[in-house]
Amino acid sequence: MNLQVVNGVATGPERSDTLPQATPASPPGLSGMTALVFAIACGLSVANVYFAHPLLDAMAHDFAITPASVGIVVTVTQIGYALGLFFIVPLGDLFDRRKLIAVQAILSAVALIAVGIAPSAAALLASLAVVGALAVVVQVLVAYAADLAVPSERGRAVGTVTSGVILGILLARFVAGVVADFAGWRWVYLASAALTLLMALVLYIILPRHEAERPRTSYPRLLGSVVLLFVQEPLLRVRAALAMLIFASFNVLWAPLVLPLSAEPFSLSHTEIGLFGLAGVAGTLGARWTGGLVDRGRGQLVTGLSLLLMIAAWLPIAFLGVSLWLLVAGIVMLDLAIQAVHVTNQSLIFSRRPDARSRLVGGYMIFYSLGSALGSIASTMTYGAFGWSGVCLLGASIGLLASLVWALTLRVGQ
Repeated sequence: MNLQVVNGVATGPERSDTLPQATPASPPGLSGMTALVFAIACGLSVANVYFAHPLLDAMAHDFAITPASVGIVVTVTQIGYALGLFFIVPLGDLFDRRKLIAVQAILSAVALIAVGIAPSAAALLASLAVVGALAVVVQVLVAYAADLAVPSERGRAVGTVTSGVILGILLARFVAGVVADFAGWRWVYLASAALTLLMALVLYIILPRHEAERPRTSYPRLLGSVVLLFVQEPLLRVRAALAMLIFASFNVLWAPLVLPLSAEPFSLSHTEIGLFGLAGVAGTLGARWTGGLVDRGRGQLVTGLSLLLMIAAWLPIAFLGVSLWLLVAGIVMLDLAIQAVHVTNQSLIFSRRPDARSRLVGGYMIFYSLGSALGSIASTMTYGAFGWSGVCLLGASIGLLASLVWALTLRVGQ
């Protein structure tokens, strides 16, 4: 029986991976310039998912959506993202990723234009779902970066590219607020469509033109292999559960935040509300550092400490009515903690199955998207029923649950 050991996990013909495996070539390394382009592309793509957060009140006004229900705008985008993770991202293990990435970016631009000209709430929600589905080009790029990086620097490479994702999430709120105040919320999406087309061209030029040979298989078999990865890899199950919980907590904060800040006594503009997103830039400072710690075998330690920080962050956030500076402190703590866990999760799962990185990250990120969707709708409903205190209690409770999951699964290897 011919067995191959990859990072302590036995693989070979007797495993039901459903896909034939090509012999992986030695990774060429990821240059600093290529990593920077990957990070910028990821930031722009993920921003399309988060532009709506500071615009919820304007969208609710234009389409007569109640404040308690406006979280559906974020939820449908995340549902679209989850569908894209399952149906699109695994294609990165099958087809030429250079062409796949370029096509996704072009179609994203078309969907963004549809959001910008949406005539009704139904059209808006449908277009945002498509935007979410196509924004998963981020995960194709992250998996691609992991493939290009040498093993000893993979965590750092993932952290670098993920820094672009973090900046995209944070700057999306600020940029959306500024553009909305000057030109209206629709121009946020129209401007992003133009930038996305430019990004498609740049990526098509810079991405490697030749890749390792891909296994031949059918599309249904490819999708089935995503499910089998969850059966075969306990670490993937644990890290996916943590992703769902941490990003639920993340969106419990950001989805309803515009509602109290735009109302009395604050009455902040979209630009001013967007500035709060900049407070989370600390998360980008920790992402690359976190990847380096994971490369040195400290993944479990980083996870445990970060989850404790995530819980503690809700205390200053709860004092929103007392001081906006306390809110800023809580945002810094929460974003740093969540991004540290996220980078750790991805770095660990990428080390398990080099032949299936697109499918691994696709399956993992489905839970990220589900958590984001559930957190968004739950938080706006909670805010409508119990106010800001209820939102903070919900966020802290999710953090406690994530810590419990981590503590109960410490035996699952790093």
